[in-house]
Amino acid sequence: MSRNNSNISQSFIIEGASCASCVGKIEKALNGVSGVEQVEMNFAQRTVSVDGNVKSQTLIKAVEDIGYGAKPMNSESEQDALDEKAEADTAHYKVLMRNMYMALGLGVPLMLYGLFIGDMSVNTPEQRIVWSIIGLVTLAVMIGSGKHFYTGAWQSFKNHSANMDTLIALGTGTAWAYSMLVLIAPDMLPEVARHVYFEASAMIIGLINLGLAFEVKARGRTSEAIKRLIGLQAKTARVVKDGQEQDIDVELVQLGNHVRVRPGEKIPVDGKVIDGKSSIDESMLTGEPMPVSKDIDDKVVAGSINKTGSLLFEATHVGKDTTLSHIINMVKRAQNSKPSIGRLADVISGYFVPIVMILAVIAGLAWLNFGPQPSIAYAIAAVTTVLIIACPCALGLAT
Repeated sequence: MSRNNSNISQSFIIEGASCASCVGKIEKALNGVSGVEQVEMNFAQRTVSVDGNVKSQTLIKAVEDIGYGAKPMNSESEQDALDEKAEADTAHYKVLMRNMYMALGLGVPLMLYGLFIGDMSVNTPEQRIVWSIIGLVTLAVMIGSGKHFYTGAWQSFKNHSANMDTLIALGTGTAWAYSMLVLIAPDMLPEVARHVYFEASAMIIGLINLGLAFEVKARGRTSEAIKRLIGLQAKTARVVKDGQEQDIDVELVQLGNHVRVRPGEKIPVDGKVIDGKSSIDESMLTGEPMPVSKDIDDKVVAGSINKTGSLLFEATHVGKDTTLSHIINMVKRAQNSKPSIGRLADVISGYFVPIVMILAVIAGLAWLNFGPQPSIAYAIAAVTTVLIIACPCALGLAT
């Protein structure tokens, strides 16, 4: 990838895309940049490809302006680009797992305590002191393990939008704030409502981090097939010009060039044999383990292996026009394609957060206007409950 102003395809790693609804926002922002011809984002890989006459810094700024991050994939070869992405995913996976251990390390003991040992109610001064300390520890865990959720929610708020980060931040933040209200002003709430939810905040953050970590791990596995296919491509080709043989990068081979392949070498591009006789291992294309005999006028395909004799062939398809390149592109398109249920999930994710927020407000207003006294306490509890219940659903749609 280059960063000049030439009409090229540029690839970027997208940071902060937490749900499928983010794809539409990012593609819309990039399509709105003058000079952009085509935008295609792979949500599974968190990468976006942009074709057009635009500088990379302009595209990065367009993504950052809507609250996401973008980092150019600087590698020249696609194999190196995938390796670079794999390294970034590995580092991200480690961070997510660390955040998960931190959050669940607090949330699981609190949950077990509430289930089997005691309750989460606050009725005495001693309980207020103990739970206040736990509340401060929970706040530290929320900041340490869930900072990316709150940062993403703030960025979405500044851009007048909402995503799964918004819902997670609202759910966990409301649970913590309600719990602190119980501790600071218990007289505002009826005795049955003096219950803290610190374990909910920690458990939600921990489980969503775990789900995201699993997603990153699965994402790496889906890239392995493409990496193996790309690994079949030859790096260089021995081109014959004016009787002289010269090794050049396979990207520089042109249509009509005469290419020499010696025993044991990979066929660099598609072509037609013009001299020599050999047997070719085409198992990468056909699955047939037995070598295929090749003679003059027979076709050879890139990625297959010359087994015995030396061949001289004329290049008929080069670059992205080779059979192997077409196979790689088909695998990529298959990876990006979605079944009907996947497309439905994308549509739902676009409306899920606003609907949950509206339902929370309606529930709060209903209790405030028609509920028993103290109505404000029941209204707060209703809003908190709706947002907490919605967070596990956010995990499913986010991943």
